[in-house]
Amino acid sequence: MKERILITPLNWGLGHATRCIPIIKALERNNLEPVIASDGVALSLLKKEFPHLIAIELPSYKIKYSEKGKNFKLKLFSQIPTIINAIKSERKATKEIIDAYQIKGLISDNRLGVFSKKIPSVFITHQLNVLTGNTTWFTTQLHQYYIKKYTECWIPDMENKPNLSGKLGHLEDAFKTLKYIGPLSRLHKKVVENKYDLLIVLSGPEPQRTLLENKLIHELENYPKNVLFVKGIIDSKQKITIEKNITYYNFMKSDELEIAFNESSQILCRSGYTTIMDLAHLGKKAFFIPTPGQYEQIYLAKKFKKEGIAPYCNQEDFKVEKLEEIPLYSGFVNHSAKISWKKLLSLFQSK
Repeated sequence: MKERILITPLNWGLGHATRCIPIIKALERNNLEPVIASDGVALSLLKKEFPHLIAIELPSYKIKYSEKGKNFKLKLFSQIPTIINAIKSERKATKEIIDAYQIKGLISDNRLGVFSKKIPSVFITHQLNVLTGNTTWFTTQLHQYYIKKYTECWIPDMENKPNLSGKLGHLEDAFKTLKYIGPLSRLHKKVVENKYDLLIVLSGPEPQRTLLENKLIHELENYPKNVLFVKGIIDSKQKITIEKNITYYNFMKSDELEIAFNESSQILCRSGYTTIMDLAHLGKKAFFIPTPGQYEQIYLAKKFKKEGIAPYCNQEDFKVEKLEEIPLYSGFVNHSAKISWKKLLSLFQSK
């Protein structure tokens, strides 16, 4: 019987779930059995990707998001008691799962309640510094308090420059359990002809995902080029519609999205870290629209504009003409080295 490793991405859009896909595949290649646990669209996505694996529903954080970016932090902070209760429920559920499924190790992608002192426990994050404006010190200290409990903390980035996460994933005084494992991507670069002038990939929490979708559809009414529009809605069945020069998908599985990225010359997307890792891995040019109120995405968008890699604008300011800025920037380059999965996963196999 293969040793079972619990892997649990946070259900915050699709990014945490999608960057766990290469980890799940690596576990399988190294003769370990992943057990998936999450909730909402994150769990739905991974069940579609890995129908053969055990999948368990965890308690939801039930976070509600603001329609206005300026209210994002206030709305989030008001829900701290709800989040703390969810973490407590998650901790109890984790103990039950470990006992019931004979789990030998766990990997938590930003789920703070998924932890155990009895087995090797890994925390994955690119946010050692959690940017929240004038409360950054507090949120960073709180996050690091949880992180330091784990056996190891894996940062999906390069330790030195050039890197992707900037000050988010790098500390002046690093603690000893940190491991920079290199950027994660479920996608692979392929040499193919361009089929689409623009690929739009939406993700992230509601209602902002829908607000951006509606704005983009309106702005693209008279756009003359070929567009592939992936809405990021995880339904039971895939839906494909074509209107003029735009092909719409409600969602794509990893193999389909890999082809879509490779066949598209330019990408329009959020500046979420998982998407940035995909862009770097594939060496793509992009235009960013950060999620309103999300300091992390705004920081990353500004970082890459300053570095001359990709332009961005705020959601309310977007006009289709802004896409003409993309060729003025260099685009992403893959600086990452091959991840040594055998060495990383020996943490679990040696116990």
